[in-house]
Amino acid sequence: MSVEFFKRLGWFIVLCVAQVLILNHIHLYDIAIPLLYVYFTITFHRGTPKWMILLWSFALGLAIDVFSNTPGLASGSMTLIAIVQPYLLELFVPRDSTENLKVSVSTLGIGKFIIFSLVLVVVYCLVFFALEAFSFYNWQHWLACAGASSLLTFALMMAIESVRRK
Repeated sequence: MSVEFFKRLGWFIVLCVAQVLILNHIHLYDIAIPLLYVYFTITFHRGTPKWMILLWSFALGLAIDVFSNTPGLASGSMTLIAIVQPYLLELFVPRDSTENLKVSVSTLGIGKFIIFSLVLVVVYCLVFFALEAFSFYNWQHWLACAGASSLLTFALMMAIESVRRK
């Protein structure tokens, strides 16, 4: 087994435990919920096979669903993000860059990383809260939840990224 597998497994466990035990209990103004585990899918290397990204992301989403009692919300949304991530990443990296390019602020640059991660977080939150509501009857609340959760999740991701790159 490679070192990368154990690093990925460590992130899997840490993000799952943090979400289930701490972050699920944070509800700012009954709208914003930090969904930090999406950071797991964002940080996959450029050359990672697509099937591996799908498998890891679905497994993390399923673990979050099991422990948070949200049947299918996280796993469906994480699977969508896993499908989009490699294609979106190709838009932000140079063609001549290495296949094992690590996705971080130090390799992509602050501007590209912010846009890349913000797009994925917003798409994730929109899908997650759309599946949760399962209707657009109260679309203002749906947009407020998705927007506020996206900003809170993104702020936490940038805090982790600022510590991680040093």
